[in-house]
Amino acid sequence: MLESFVQWLLERFRDLGYPGIVVLMAVESSVLPLPSELVMPPAGYLVAKGELDFLVVLACGVLGSILGSLANYGLARWLGRAFFLRLGKYVLITEKGLDRSERYFAAHGEISVFMGRMLPVVRHLISIPAGIARMNPSRFVLFTGLGALVWCAILTWIGWFIGSREEVILEVLDQEARRYTGRAVLIVVPILALIAVVYAWWHRRRASQGRQG
Repeated sequence: MLESFVQWLLERFRDLGYPGIVVLMAVESSVLPLPSELVMPPAGYLVAKGELDFLVVLACGVLGSILGSLANYGLARWLGRAFFLRLGKYVLITEKGLDRSERYFAAHGEISVFMGRMLPVVRHLISIPAGIARMNPSRFVLFTGLGALVWCAILTWIGWFIGSREEVILEVLDQEARRYTGRAVLIVVPILALIAVVYAWWHRRRASQGRQG
């Protein structure tokens, strides 16, 4: 059954090609439950087989991520905080919490969007508070794209690495992809934590210099 599923998935990617990667990653970046782990590693596998180009696959993944994130961002920006306040009694969103979110994004929106694109669950939803806080659209696209670039590159490389190992082809999605994705997360999370610490130190130092000036 696993072999049939792997073969079926790879055939779908062969049929869909590069446009399919864009569409699937756009869906993944919305609130719909389609994990990027089921999109980029199979594409990387086909890269290893010489059927797709690595840089084009990566560009399609980033483009799709940006498009899906922009849809969420635009919806949240259009609906505005009043809508989410009305919705708050059902999903435990408070006015105080929204105020805090808007202040946070005003000061730290870029790093939040960048890091959020590489964290499970968070990457699907990070566009919503950005939209509510009316983060600058061009900067939202920039940092969404940078975060997506890192994450898509990791997943595509995982697929390529597995595709180059013929003895584990039939286990690519069920076992190997999950294991290597987990290792990638263990590597990425400490790096993100270090980035956050450096950013916090830099921001406090800049604020301190501003007060002294």
